Amino acid sequence: MPVPTVPLPADLEAKAEHARRLLAGTGGAVVAFSGGVDSTLLLRLAREALGEKCVALVAVSPSLPAREREEARSLAAALGVELVERETGELSRPGFVENGRDRCFFCKSELFDHAFDEAALRGLPAVVYGATADDLGDHRPGMRAARERGARAPLLDAGLGKAEIRALSRALDLPTWDKPAMACLSSRFPYGTRITGENLSRVERAEAAVRDEGFRDLRVRFHDDTARIEVGEAEWVAWGDAGRRARVARALRDLGFTYVVVDLEGFRSGRLNEGADA
Repeated sequence: MPVPTVPLPADLEAKAEHARRLLAGTGGAVVAFSGGVDSTLLLRLAREALGEKCVALVAVSPSLPAREREEARSLAAALGVELVERETGELSRPGFVENGRDRCFFCKSELFDHAFDEAALRGLPAVVYGATADDLGDHRPGMRAARERGARAPLLDAGLGKAEIRALSRALDLPTWDKPAMACLSSRFPYGTRITGENLSRVERAEAAVRDEGFRDLRVRFHDDTARIEVGEAEWVAWGDAGRRARVARALRDLGFTYVVVDLEGFRSGRLNEGADA
């Protein structure tokens, strides 16, 4: 195991080594990569375990913000891993566009179809992705798509949870160790709201406008003519700046939103799952 820059508890070292052994045992893999906390750690461990027998694949679509695509490129380059960018077509899948509670199944099906195609072209035996132990307690239709296609989840299988992944990322000096969670843009639409490329672009630009004002942990939820902004609790005080509020409101109205509101309960992941029928 590489020498960490921050001391690690023995149990965390053991889990990291377990993940490396699982990756080494694949004999070669395509890593489904987004540039987020989990997939960046997975790619680092895959590079250590497999050397050049691993490649990163990022799914390029209107659901992926341009900033995230650029960051994925930079991270893969820094880790010394080849990055394949595949244009995916989830917007041609009715189950995705209709945006039911199983939307992520169709999105991840598209991703894994491309990942396994890439693996076959390169003669790599496996496809791996960044599911974690904490994902078992949430509504994750994408994990069903992974199981059906045979994608593997070494971080999950090694028992690594979100907090441990951040701690391990910090110890290994990965710049993503404190990166805010970033789900795909389709998660900004309440279930049943039809997803279009135009509205994905509006949400992307809306979040960029809020982020340009210094916010990091945020979502802009799409409610037809209303943009509902969620920010992390630590960033609430920033809304006390009237100039900042005015600039955000103006930018989002320029994108076609009639109303711009701030959610008083703030941001938490999976918010749109709350209150939805199981």
